[in-house]
This record gives sequence, structure tokens and C-alpha cells, in this order.
Amino acid sequence: MRTEEAAERAVELYADMIRRICFMHLKKYEDVEDAFQEVFLKYILHKENFESHAHEKAWLIRVAVNVCRDMLRSPFRRRVSSLDDLDFEPFYIQKEEGELLCCISGMPQKYRDVLYLFYYEGYTAVEIAAIMHRKENTIYTWLGRARKILKEKLGGDFIEP
Repeated sequence: MRTEEAAERAVELYADMIRRICFMHLKKYEDVEDAFQEVFLKYILHKENFESHAHEKAWLIRVAVNVCRDMLRSPFRRRVSSLDDLDFEPFYIQKEEGELLCCISGMPQKYRDVLYLFYYEGYTAVEIAAIMHRKENTIYTWLGRARKILKEKLGGDFIEP
């Protein structure tokens, strides 16, 4: 079990990243907050030490993706319809990021994950392949396809960095 100081440090460093990953998967504020809490609970209860900050960050990303997928597969979620299925822009997404994140959120899951990790978190394709347990060439293919979809959705306004 982690100390309170370690948990607070992790929340300060990774809170925005975890919320954005969860939002891209779940698209509802309440679900995002539930997933956020579960990710950091798993972090606190995780007994093994991390090799580095990069390993810790990659572990948190993987856990966040898995928690979101578990929530989406939950029998409760499949049987219940929400009355709050309204579009909104969460407080933790800045205005200029909102349009791009909305375009990304409409893509297939594999493309959303790859784009987010590549552009927002700054991971290379090799690092993303390790995080997602996929081949490097698969990541390059997904990035290319995702960029093409973004270019079509944004009307050709998507400029690669």
C-alpha cells in the first residue's frame, strides 16, 4: 500500500491525464469521476514499486484504459439508459482542445487511444506499442488511419506537428 504523500503526488502529476483518458472512453462526467477514483484506488493498493516515473505513468494509463473498458462492459451499463445523454464540455478540457477532443471521441477506440498517447502525452509509436501490447507497425498504421479520419472530420485543417 502506498503512502498518502505518494498518492497525493501521483494525483497532482497525473490527474488531468487520467481524466482525459477516461473522458475519451466514457464521455460522461459521472462515469469519468468513478473511473478516476478507481484508478487511483488501484494505484494506492498496488504493492510493487515502479522502476521509474515513466513506468508509473505507463502503468496508470494502462489501468485507466482497463477500468474504462470494464465499466463499458459492465452488465449494469448495458441494461440502464441514462437521462443525461446530453453533449457537454467538461470543465477540465480547455476550449481550444474541445473541438479536437470531440473529433477524436467519435473515432474507434484503438484510434482514440493511439492519438491521445501520441499527441497529448508525447509518447513515441514504440512506447505506445509497449503500453498497448501491440506491434510497432500496428501503431504506425493506426496513427496513419486516425490522422486521415481527423483530416476528413476537420475539413483538411489538421496539421501534423
